[in-house]
Amino acid sequence: MTSDASTRPEAPAGFPGFGEDAPLDLTHLTPTGEAGIIDRLRDGTLDAWADTAATVGYCSRPIRLIGSSTTVDAATGEILASFSSRDAPLGVLHRPCGNRRADVCPSCSRTYARDTFAMINAGLVGGKSVPETVADNPLLFVTFTAPSFGHVHGPRPKHGHKNGGRCRPRDNTSLCAHGRPTGCMAIHDSDDPSNGSPLCWDCYDWPSAIVWQWWAPELWRRTTIAIRRGLAKALSVKEKDLGEHASLQFAKVAEFQARGMVHFHALIRLDGPDGPGSPAPLDGDTLSGLVEAGARAVEYTAPAVDPDDTDRVLAWGQQLDIRIVRQGRRTDDPDGPLFPEQVAGYLAKYATKDASSLRDAEHQQRPHLARMTRTCRALADRARQHDHQTPYLKLRRWAHMLGFRGHFSTKSRRYSTTLGRLRRARHRYQTEAAQARRKGEPLDTRDLEARLLAEDDETTLVVGSWAYQGTGWTRPGDEALALAAAARAREYAQWRADPDRKAA
Repeated sequence: MTSDASTRPEAPAGFPGFGEDAPLDLTHLTPTGEAGIIDRLRDGTLDAWADTAATVGYCSRPIRLIGSSTTVDAATGEILASFSSRDAPLGVLHRPCGNRRADVCPSCSRTYARDTFAMINAGLVGGKSVPETVADNPLLFVTFTAPSFGHVHGPRPKHGHKNGGRCRPRDNTSLCAHGRPTGCMAIHDSDDPSNGSPLCWDCYDWPSAIVWQWWAPELWRRTTIAIRRGLAKALSVKEKDLGEHASLQFAKVAEFQARGMVHFHALIRLDGPDGPGSPAPLDGDTLSGLVEAGARAVEYTAPAVDPDDTDRVLAWGQQLDIRIVRQGRRTDDPDGPLFPEQVAGYLAKYATKDASSLRDAEHQQRPHLARMTRTCRALADRARQHDHQTPYLKLRRWAHMLGFRGHFSTKSRRYSTTLGRLRRARHRYQTEAAQARRKGEPLDTRDLEARLLAEDDETTLVVGSWAYQGTGWTRPGDEALALAAAARAREYAQWRADPDRKAA
């Protein structure tokens, strides 16, 4: 294929991944995939595919739709535009899959992470319809962990580093009830596949670990209630009147530890009665004490799986980490030990992961995680034999998540903006940009963010008829090309964000 040099995009100055001398990484392309790409070159559809892939952000598994739509001015009834899937480059409308999991679609996962970062960061420093005065209110970064269900292998901190210490230094003559050593003198690095696995598989309480995982969302719900009750007591007001004096808001994500248990990272912010940005009645130290007291006191009695089982009293683990991001005054110091943007990035990163992130380099489930998966199914089978109303019947459906059935990213209603609102703003931007191009006018950027995030009714109405055709690219090699292009786009984004490059 030939191309007029005048139509080629200008190479970003200094970016090493642009141009004919920087091909995409297709080392994992199968012979069938290679043949598929050659077919696109032969029939001349590669350019159409490239345009489509760019439109969906190099999604690896786009949704394919057929049909048409018409855009109408809601006030006048004037038809502004019409579109048919036949007009699309490949004759089918492709839409991003929108999956948040990085192992399923790296491209859509990045979009989800960026939206999550924007949502969380708005609740830290303002913006996206949240007043900037929210940065003056006390803020905590809290990690809630699962309790121990038996000793496990893992890297141990030493001299301030994350690993380097011996796993569990004990007298090797000390044995458990099953004749296995209760200690481990090995030094595990962070990539050791034995990390998280029990020292003794027979001592480890597998059923209790799964039951705790199943009820972890309930523990979180009870914790937020306990914190609000403690807050009302500290302010000497009735719990039902708390909203007239203060507002407790949070954003949290769940992360799987190497042992397969989730722990929750939460940002907890205290506002005044008028919502985000209104002065808080307490400082960070007082709020920290209330959170610790609430978390330590909360518990839940989980029902037995079957008549041969027993009820379990569930609680958080002893490792409760509470860090004060702000006492109640603005501290946007990038050199500080913990600052808002750092925390927002941390939470956004974990919002795109799940149990699949614990697989090893060969993408195989580690043995102790496979045991947890089997335990989920076994408990579901036990419950089915005795009680057809027990919630544990659904454990089999969540076996791939090791029994965790909660959302990986949640927030309180008034913490900040919503993911849906951010997606709607992105769609509105595309609509406004398209209208500006159609009229041959520049895009009006005055109050652009306010227009995009406005809650008012849409000024246009889209009437369409669409049918689902399928999921994924239609030819071998397409997905590999999309993944390679998405990886190059990530490299470019990282290159642009590199502070050393900007300072040069």
